[in-house]
Amino acid sequence: MDLQAFILRARVLKLYRQALRISSRAPLDSRDELRRTIREEIEKNKNCDDKQRIKFFISEGIQKLKGLDEMLDMSGH
Repeated sequence: MDLQAFILRARVLKLYRQALRISSRAPLDSRDELRRTIREEIEKNKNCDDKQRIKFFISEGIQKLKGLDEMLDMSGH
């Protein structure tokens, strides 16, 4: 594993941990489903070796996470 791949892997894991932290603020009835969806998204792309695609997935994940965070803030969670 080269340095860039190592750094990308660390960014993916950081994003995953952030997503799980934010999901803990979701309402109880939807929390498990949200966590399952987060895990499925990570698992679906775990064998991707294309660094450009990984960067795209990370930026897309960050945007989705920001949207989720804002939605939870607005709903008071």
